[in-house]
Amino acid sequence: MRNGDSAYIEDYTEPSFRLSTPRGARPMTGHAPGIEAPGAPETAPRRRRVDAERNRQRILEAAEATFARAGIGVPVDEVARAAGVGVGTLYRHFPTKESLCEAIILRHIDLLVTTCDEAVEGTAHAPVDAFFAFLRHMADEMTANRDLFDALGESGTELKARCQVEFGQLETCIDTLRQRAVDAGGVRADVTTPQVVGLVSGTCKLAQPGADPPGGCRMLDVVFDGLRRG
Repeated sequence: MRNGDSAYIEDYTEPSFRLSTPRGARPMTGHAPGIEAPGAPETAPRRRRVDAERNRQRILEAAEATFARAGIGVPVDEVARAAGVGVGTLYRHFPTKESLCEAIILRHIDLLVTTCDEAVEGTAHAPVDAFFAFLRHMADEMTANRDLFDALGESGTELKARCQVEFGQLETCIDTLRQRAVDAGGVRADVTTPQVVGLVSGTCKLAQPGADPPGGCRMLDVVFDGLRRG
């Protein structure tokens, strides 16, 4: 199927792998079968892996946009149609809707880690401002994806346990930001990073749907006032 083709296909959109060589066939080069010569054209299996990863990313992007527009309860058929892939391809990558939601959240956690790393690199001149700016950004992300967190919680999925490595990376990065803000004298030293994350996430859970985003929320301002060193 051409890129951008919105035709809805029921079958897999990724061709199957040929795992064996037809009887009597001989390699086209002097290299051992399965070993590519330097500068050789891209092999079919590699192209298929690239196609599979491209399909996966298209599904994630379509799912996030579809869930934001129509809610988490939308059928996965709609997600497949929006991604331009078959339902079979979607299930091949994400056997359940919970696994699809989990993948979206993991994607956002990875983006948060990247943003936090960038904030750490820019803390030399304004560590306190960098710390609170990142917390506001994180609060916006948490609120925007609250339906996904709620859906996983209702399904019994222990997201933090399943994504322990990713959450650990994020917490370590936030801890670096917090410590630099503490060293600069702008943040209390007696509040730990897990407590900071808990305060922000708790505030996001209390935010009303359709209300002002957490970045401008009065409750978040109160939390930040409590974190500042008097």
